[in-house]
Amino acid sequence: MDVARTVGSNVHRLRNTAGMSLADLAAAGDLSKTTLHGIEQGHGNPTLSTLWALSAALRVSLGELLETPTPNTDVVRADDPQPRVSGDAVSARLLHRIPLRGTVEVYDIDVTQTVQHSPAHLPGVQECLILTHGSITTGPADAPATLAEHDSIRFDANRPHQYQGHERHNRAVLLMLHPET
Repeated sequence: MDVARTVGSNVHRLRNTAGMSLADLAAAGDLSKTTLHGIEQGHGNPTLSTLWALSAALRVSLGELLETPTPNTDVVRADDPQPRVSGDAVSARLLHRIPLRGTVEVYDIDVTQTVQHSPAHLPGVQECLILTHGSITTGPADAPATLAEHDSIRFDANRPHQYQGHERHNRAVLLMLHPET
C-alpha cells in the first residue's frame, strides 16, 4: 500500500473514531474540505506540515497516520518502501509503531556468533531491534528472521526467542518495551 492510500485510510478511520465530520476535521486542521476529502481518498501527497496539522487535530501521533497494519512479528528490510516524510531539514522513515504505556529500555548490543536462547519475558513485553552492523538471526524461536544491516524487527517477547550473529562484528540497537503494570 502506498503512503497516500495508507494516510488516507488512517485519517478516515481516525476521523470516524473521533466522531468528527469532514468539515470539523478540515476546520481543526486548517484545510479545505476538498483537500481533506482528497487525502482521505488516497489522492495527492500531503506535506509534513499538513500531516502534523491533522495529527494535532485528531490528537494522535504522526506515526499513527503513517502506520501500515502489521502482524505480531514485523520485519522491515533496509530497502522496504516504508512511509517517508520530509520537512525542510529532516527526512523520517517510519520503521515500527508500538502502542505502549509503560517503560522503554534502549540498549546498544553486540551479538556474537554463538546462539543465545532467551526465555519468554513477562506478558506484553515486546522487543524492537534495529541492526546497525553485520547480520543476525533473531525473533521468536519458532519463526526467527535473518537481518542484514539497517533491517529491523519487532516481535512479542513473551515467548522464547533467540539471537545469533553471523559476522565477526554484529551490532544493533535494542528497545525493550515493558507495559504498565
